[in-house]
Amino acid sequence: MPESAGLTAREAQRYGRHIVLPEFGPEGQRRLKGSSALVVGLGGLGVPVSVQLAAAGVGKLGLVDPDIVELSNLQRQFIFSEADLGCKKVDAARGSLGRVNPNVGVQAIDAKLTSDNVMDIAQDYDVIVDSTDTLPSRYLISDACVLLGKPDVYASVQGFEGMVSVFDAAHGPCYRCLWPEPPAPESVTSCEEAGVSSAVAGIMGAVQANQAISLLLRAGAPLVGRLLVFNGLDNTFDETKVKKSPSCPACGPDRSLTGLIDYEGFCGLEHTPVHARFEITPEELKESLEAGHEVQLIDVREPREYATCHIEGARLIPLGQLHSHLGELESGRPIVVYCHVGVRSAAATAELRRAGFAGARSLEGGIEAWAARIDPKMARY
Repeated sequence: MPESAGLTAREAQRYGRHIVLPEFGPEGQRRLKGSSALVVGLGGLGVPVSVQLAAAGVGKLGLVDPDIVELSNLQRQFIFSEADLGCKKVDAARGSLGRVNPNVGVQAIDAKLTSDNVMDIAQDYDVIVDSTDTLPSRYLISDACVLLGKPDVYASVQGFEGMVSVFDAAHGPCYRCLWPEPPAPESVTSCEEAGVSSAVAGIMGAVQANQAISLLLRAGAPLVGRLLVFNGLDNTFDETKVKKSPSCPACGPDRSLTGLIDYEGFCGLEHTPVHARFEITPEELKESLEAGHEVQLIDVREPREYATCHIEGARLIPLGQLHSHLGELESGRPIVVYCHVGVRSAAATAELRRAGFAGARSLEGGIEAWAARIDPKMARY
């Protein structure tokens, strides 16, 4: 097969199903080959995004993630296998993507994206794909994209619901136009706490990849000014219009945000000493229980989680029911609250202390940390 529009004969054959599409053609495929995308986060979204972009022939892919591959990742992060456990995600992904498409240059960036490095990293890419799962990262990426003049392809997924949008301040709203202020930290439930459907993560990752390809091709109608929401239980897509906010501090006409800030602090997640957070470590709790101290141990997870694993002697009171059971607790005895990874238990501890239970503390890292550090035979999820 002859070379066509900067593609080798082998590449023209590989991408043949693209090239016959009017929106692609040889020129579109050549454009993809000369383009670049930065994927931030190699989780349930970032994995399908990176696979789709590599297979599609995006010439340069940057992968940003500081984590290692864990067993719990494999349920939805299908690019990894048990052979990758303990390996850096970016290194394992680079190897796998090289096998998907050796024509794509993959840059593995073993780092957490911060205010100190995001501008240097992101400036070298045409499109930034936000596949992260924390609020500070989402605000950081959005602000950096506004400052750099780059599109921010955003997605999130939790449980059976996902959402996707494209934030491009040059043509529409940014992330802050939709969410000017972050919610209270105690109201945010992580994927570890709430769970996530692997299939829904794959669907949203594929939609996110489609947005990136559309932007790189300069074809179609990307989701600029539109928020697409998918419900994996009733299998429906809903769309909400998002308008550019005239008072947005990042992209509005009188913007006040002209540089990056402390995003952990902005989202109310400042690092404070352990004693200020009223936490107890798994080791301290183990020592207290073995010493025979009369600790009121409260599990604020849901019954299905309690049935999977729990600490011996713990009483199950789901977080949403805690208020109605306050009268059953003894104010004179120490209380230790735990959940899966410590988010719900921190909220429960705050509620208990407001109600007068001054000895209430949260188990640092939740039952996940207890299983990892104290009881390795305990079932984990």
